[in-house]
Formats: sequence, C-alpha cells, structure tokens
Amino acid sequence: MRLFKYLGRHMGAVALVLLLLVGQAFCDLMLPNYTSQIVDVGIQQAGVDHASTTELSAATYDAVAAQIGGGDASRLFAGSYDLGDGGTYLLNDYGRAHRTELDEAVARPMATLFVGAGSSIDEGLVEQQAIAAARAEYASLGYDMNAMQMNALLTIALKMMGFVVLSVLIASLVGFVASRTGAKIGRELRTSLFTKVMSFSDAEVQRFSAASLITRGTNDVQQIQMMSIMMLRMVLYAPILAVGGVIMIARMDISMGWIIGVAIAAIVVVVLVLMVIVVPKFKIMQKLIDRVNLVSREMLTGVSVVRAFGQQGREQRRFDEASTELMRTQLFTNRVMTFMMPSMMMIMNVVSVVIVWVGAGQIDAGNIQTGDLIAFITYSMVIIMGFLMLSMLAIIAPRADVSAGRIDEVLEAEVSITEPAGSSPSGGMADGVIRLSSPNLSEDRNNVPAESLMTPSAIPPEGELPAGAASMFNSGTRIEFDHVSFRYDNDSEYVLRDVSFTAEPGETLAIIGSTGSGKSTVLKLIERFYDVSEGAVRVGGVDVRDMPLHDLRAQFGYVPQRAFLFTGTIASNVGYGEDGMSEARILDAIDMAQARELVDSKEEGLDAEITQGGTNVSGGQRQRLAIARALATNARALLFDDSFSALDYKTDAALRKALAERLPGKTQIIVAQRIATVMRADKIVVLDEGAVVGEGAHAELLRTCDQYREIAYSQLSPEELDGDLGSLPKSPQLEGGDDR
Repeated sequence: MRLFKYLGRHMGAVALVLLLLVGQAFCDLMLPNYTSQIVDVGIQQAGVDHASTTELSAATYDAVAAQIGGGDASRLFAGSYDLGDGGTYLLNDYGRAHRTELDEAVARPMATLFVGAGSSIDEGLVEQQAIAAARAEYASLGYDMNAMQMNALLTIALKMMGFVVLSVLIASLVGFVASRTGAKIGRELRTSLFTKVMSFSDAEVQRFSAASLITRGTNDVQQIQMMSIMMLRMVLYAPILAVGGVIMIARMDISMGWIIGVAIAAIVVVVLVLMVIVVPKFKIMQKLIDRVNLVSREMLTGVSVVRAFGQQGREQRRFDEASTELMRTQLFTNRVMTFMMPSMMMIMNVVSVVIVWVGAGQIDAGNIQTGDLIAFITYSMVIIMGFLMLSMLAIIAPRADVSAGRIDEVLEAEVSITEPAGSSPSGGMADGVIRLSSPNLSEDRNNVPAESLMTPSAIPPEGELPAGAASMFNSGTRIEFDHVSFRYDNDSEYVLRDVSFTAEPGETLAIIGSTGSGKSTVLKLIERFYDVSEGAVRVGGVDVRDMPLHDLRAQFGYVPQRAFLFTGTIASNVGYGEDGMSEARILDAIDMAQARELVDSKEEGLDAEITQGGTNVSGGQRQRLAIARALATNARALLFDDSFSALDYKTDAALRKALAERLPGKTQIIVAQRIATVMRADKIVVLDEGAVVGEGAHAELLRTCDQYREIAYSQLSPEELDGDLGSLPKSPQLEGGDDR
C-alpha cells in the first residue's frame, strides 16, 4: 500500500505514536477490569475482596488453623497473623506480602465455617462462600460494613478516574503528533507535486490537464493527509487494542472465546463483500472530481464569452451533468457504506446476547461472577471494535490509495524536457563551467570558464557592471534554426517541416504567416518548451539541448501570445524576472513598453494592485505590462509571440521605435499577424503550413513571395506599403477595381 511509503519517511513520529498507543491501550483495557471489581467487590462482596481477613477472632483463628492441618499451608497461616492486645489475631506484613497464597489456603476452611461443618460445599462456590465468611467475620468484630463498602467503591473509582485522565492525555498527545505528521506529509506531497509540475513541459501539462493537476495537488493530497492521520490514530491502535483484549480475556480463563472468533469471521465477510462493491467506484469518483473541476474552471475563465453568447443555460447543463454524475457515484458508495454500521452493530448485539446467554449458565454453575461476565462482554466489544475500525479503514483506504496512485503518476512521470548531462538543474554551474556564448565567442560549443562570464539572470543593472562588461551583455545572441522539423507526438502530423533561418545578434527577425502555420511553435522551441523532432535549434552556436535550462531561458525576454499577469502589484509583475529589481529599472521598462500612463493613472503608482490574470486592467494594458516584464530583464534576445495584437497602431509604432532606439543590440524575434508590425524588421520569415515559403526584407518579399504579398495587400493599401510597387504583381484584391 502506497500510504505506508509516506509514513515510512516519518519513522520517529510513528515509533512515538506506537509507544503512546500501547500506553493508551493499557489504560483503556484496565477500565473493564475495574468495572468488574465494582460489581463483584464493591457491590456483591460489600467491599471485601480477600478470604483472608485483616483481623480474626481467637475462635475463628483456631477453627481455621484446625481445618488447614499441617504442611506449608499451616506454616503460611501461622506466620501471617500475630496475636494482638485485644485478644484477636492481626494480619502482619508477611501475610500481606503473600495475600494470594494465603487466600487460597484459608478459602475452604472459611467456607466450611460459613456453611457449617456438616454441609457440602460446591467447588465452584468455594471462593464466594469464603468471601461471605470473611464479611461475617468483619461484622462480628464490629466493623462498619457500609463504610468498608463505600471505601472500596471510592478506591476503585479513583483508580478508574486516574486511568481515564491518563488515557485522555495520551490520546490528545497522539492526536497532536498524528495531525502534525499528516500535515507534514501533505506539505511534502504538495511541494513535490509543485516542483515536479514546474519541471513539466507543455506536453506533460496537456497530458494530465490543468484541472487534473489541480485536483491531484488539493483533493488527492488531502485524502492522503487525512488517511495518514487515521492510520496513526486508528490503524495502529486497533490491533493493539484487539490483541490486548484477547490477552485480558485469556487471563480471565473463561471458555467463551469461540463467540469472539465467530464474530470476527462475520465482520471479515461483511467487509470483503463491501470492498468488492465499493472500491472500483472510488477510482471513478476521483476522475469525476477532475471533470467537475474542469467544467468549473472553464466556466469561470470563460464567463465573459458565455455571457456574450448567451450560453449560461448550456454551461449550467454541462455543470449539472458533471455534478450529477459525481453525486450519483457518491450516493452509491455512501449507500453501500451505510450497510456497514448496521451490520456491525447487529453483529455486536448478537455477540452480547450470546455471551449473556452462555455466561448465565457459567454464573449459575459458580464458574464466574457477574462482574466477570460484564468484563468479558466489554473486552469482547473492545476486540470487535478493533476489527470494526480496521474494517472501516479497509473501505476508506482504497480511495486514499487511488489518490496516492494519482500523485505517484505525476511524480513518476517522465519529463520530456530534461537537463543536459553534467548540468545543474537549478541553473548553476557544473564542474565550474557554464555554457553560454556571446557574438564575440566562437560559434563552436565552447566550454567557457565560469569566472569569465556571468549568467544573464545575475547581471546587475547597467551602470553597476564591471568595466567592459556592459557592452558584452547588452549585445544580442545568435539564434539559428537548422533544418528543424517538429511534431507533438509520434502519432501526430508535423507542425514544422525543415525550417531553417538565422537571427543574427542585434537583428530584428519577424515571423508571419496564416493561422496555424507554426509561428508560436518556433518561439516555444527556442525556449525549449518542446524539443525538436529533427534538426537543431542553436543559441549562440550551442544546441539548446546541451545548455542548462536556467542558463538558456535567462538569455530570453519572452512575451507569450496570451498576456498573463500574476496576483500582486504592477511592480511585482514587471520585476518578476529578478528578485529585488530596482524601481528605476522597472519604470524604464514600463516607459519602453508605453505603459507609463497606466502607472500615472493609479493613485498607488507601481504599488497598484493587479488581480489574478490581470483581469482588472484592459487587454492592451495587460499586454504592455507583459512586454515591460520582458524588457526589464537582462535578456540577450527578446521573443514576442504576437504581443502587439492588442495595441493600437500608434502605440505599436511607438513601442517598436523605443525598442530600436534603446535596445539596438538586442536580438528580437517578433511573431505577428500585422504587416505594420513586421515591415520594418531586418528580416522576415514567412511560414505556410509549417514550412518556410519566404525569407527576406519587406520590399523583397513583396516582390518574391505570393503568400506575404497576399497578407500585405489584405491589410494595407499600396500607398501605405513601402517600396516601388509599380512593377509588383497586382494583388487579387486590387483586380476588379478595388482601390485599396
């Protein structure tokens, strides 16, 4: 069972809990024994619990001595009493030390005195008749029997109270340790899941789905956490209690153990039947929880779209279907589980009736007393309850085991994007070497001494760099696609086919093409969110698969197609790429991204609140802040994935002008749909159905690339397009008198 694996990491806590549970079980198992004493000694025997009294009259002493005769018993009896000043015999220290042996020696003589010398004595009633004789002896000597009985009851009650208090204290300590251990297990699992998911590429996230990963990190972890606590508090305690109950019954020497055996067998049968019915439903239930989370997440994320198209009813039906299916499965499992408790209670009650029935005959025969029967019933219930707890957990545990399997599935998932051999996953250096390159370094895969370079993420703001270093790190890097082909898995079609191009340091390269042509995939391959299927992607002359992921991605300022902001402030979002980024550096990036008016319009300025996903700002503001986040880093290359689509033409032009003037040395790759965004680029790559169909400057592509020319004429008029258009082929849209 996978759950034991998690507990195995906390053996110290498990050992402590086990030790405490043994103490708790000892306290709990002592209570039925004291209950028996209250009935037998405190009530039936009026507080007298020994056949050997603490004081004997001279006549009784002589009669008992005569009945015992000679031998060891006679010497024990004579040595246990001393003659007192009042003419009576008092029990001495020797007698108290050997009270059990003394009781056995005087039991028959005392019983004979009680029933009379000529009467027969039932062997099963000797002890009880001896106790009766002892009570009569105390009464004849003038003892207050009511006070003796009350003292006995109070003494037993105080002992019981002491064990109860101790049991409560131990149980509280067990609960504290178990809860703390369960919380630690939950924290460790959440940390492991988060760390693992953070290492996933887009392929692994899509394979599991975001909704399922959220469920595994919340609901499944909670199931394991709660089950871990129950295992420490109940699973370990149940067998200890059951075994202790068996030991206590064995000490009572009552031949009714077969009743408990039959009861345990009945419990096992009931549990096995329920497990066969319910366990398969638990696996289905977790998947249905994933489905409900998925539908809820889609509804909340796309609430504006739902409202815009008036599909609230449809989404309500989708949610109702998912929720109803989960409800039906939960109702089925709960209904089946409801049979458990009545079945167990019926077994327990039947066992109680059988014990009373059989025990009545034992009491009538004088083999046991009423208190012994009560204690036997109590111990029987303890044993059955122990197995009952185990049986209930046997039903609950499979659900937690399913959750553990789902978590292990994530933790053991093979990550498609891995660190190269010999590199540090955290982005550090391996063997004192980091693999970075600058345009001044050889295009070969050089091993650069660590002390001669700084990783881009560690570069301080300009002005704080060592002399001569600023120019090196303000320069761009070479990005090369060498006959790259890519598909998401072996069964799918190629998204990119034999793509080759090069973005030189400081060059602005634009990628344009129709929807679904693979433009965004190009940037994901550069960032190594996926690995190429064929060919190679090189950054600074080094294959991205040979570079530590941290060092690779620290060279890029990436703006995704869908601008995403985190919960926090404007400052925390723009300065996300580096801890402790200065305010001046953040404002500089905001200025370049044309987002200064957003900051100035907020009373809090940079400390203005940003909600999750940036839903409290407009799409254009959200996109500009995402651009500013990339510009604030010390990246060598800026990757814009259709990042200007939400900007108006004026802001778009101002932003591109600021990039050209203030970051002339940075390599820029811009994926865009608008001709106006890409026409000033140094080089434009045209993609169509995953293949390069054109490469060159704007004017050159207008003359040589039909696909580019078609896109250009569909967006801008001939007067708006640069270059000599007189000799260009006419666009299909211009034919037929269209004066665009």
